Amino acid sequence: MSDPSPPSSFNLPDLVSHCQYPLRVNKHCYEIARESEKWLLSGAALSEARAVKFMGLKAGELTAACYPDADAYHLRVCDDFMNYLFNLDDWLDEFDLEDTYGLANCCIAAMRDPLTYETDKKAGLMTKFGVWTLTTARFFSRFVRTAGPGSTERFIQNMDLFFQSVAQQTQDRTQGVIPDMESYLTVRRDNSGCKPCFQLTEFAAGIDLPEEVVQHPIIQSLEEATNDLVTWSNDIFSYNVEQSRHDTFNLVSVIMHEKGVSLQEAVNFIGDLCRKTIERFESDRERIPSWSPELDPQVLVYVDGLQNWIVGSLHWSFDSTRYFGSDGQEIKMHRTVKLLPKRFLKLKAYD
Repeated sequence: MSDPSPPSSFNLPDLVSHCQYPLRVNKHCYEIARESEKWLLSGAALSEARAVKFMGLKAGELTAACYPDADAYHLRVCDDFMNYLFNLDDWLDEFDLEDTYGLANCCIAAMRDPLTYETDKKAGLMTKFGVWTLTTARFFSRFVRTAGPGSTERFIQNMDLFFQSVAQQTQDRTQGVIPDMESYLTVRRDNSGCKPCFQLTEFAAGIDLPEEVVQHPIIQSLEEATNDLVTWSNDIFSYNVEQSRHDTFNLVSVIMHEKGVSLQEAVNFIGDLCRKTIERFESDRERIPSWSPELDPQVLVYVDGLQNWIVGSLHWSFDSTRYFGSDGQEIKMHRTVKLLPKRFLKLKAYD
């Protein structure tokens, strides 16, 4: 039986040790990361408190680990998108359903028509085509300069799925609904934001995989295994912060509610799921089919990019202050997380 008394801490599964993939970091990491941070701060007009929090995010370090072979130009676009996406996520956490749809419509419209779409929303302005120099222009105008038509369309479609899933999350949160595990996983795979990041793997490598490749069941399974590992491990790492603000859109909360288990039992259960995703990834990799002498090397580059996301996200989670504050490296070693006290978070309207 689960312990009825509220826990004061929980132990993380040792996911980092279980992942044996090499961690590689892009040689342009520091310079590009700092430039991208300046871009986000200039465009998002964050408050001082939010700016301080943002600087601890270190999204550039995550990007450098996920796209270690990108040149400076392509890494910068990936960096800007990552900072943009995390900032969107923070904004959306505080939006009601109407504001969520408003932001979604604004950003997707800016991607569909970056030249003529008019908006005064910060997120839209940071998305669409701008008149700045190439080093400071909106990220999407620089993405489409070299991205292939297939990956560009997939990127926009997956961003649309991201916004739809966030709207569902907002609705559940407003109604106090804790979804069942199956429903949660369906929404979370879009909500994670991983899918458009996979198109950045194509973009950074200068490839544009045909639909016959990206729709193949093995490639789809490799993507899903990567998405699940990144997402489920993130749910473990972010649980402490999210429980402190009464946010139950987290696999840990879902498992506790659905299975009637303790916090530690839920974390252990998800840790086992994460380990199995890496085993699934390796099994799928051994069954990648051959398409052609031209396509096969591109597919291997893409799959290697998925692997980079697995290992890069695990290590970055402890480098960033987003989940563990300044204690990330210490927690990475002893893996004990002390629960934060609960607080109240008000919804704010989108500017």
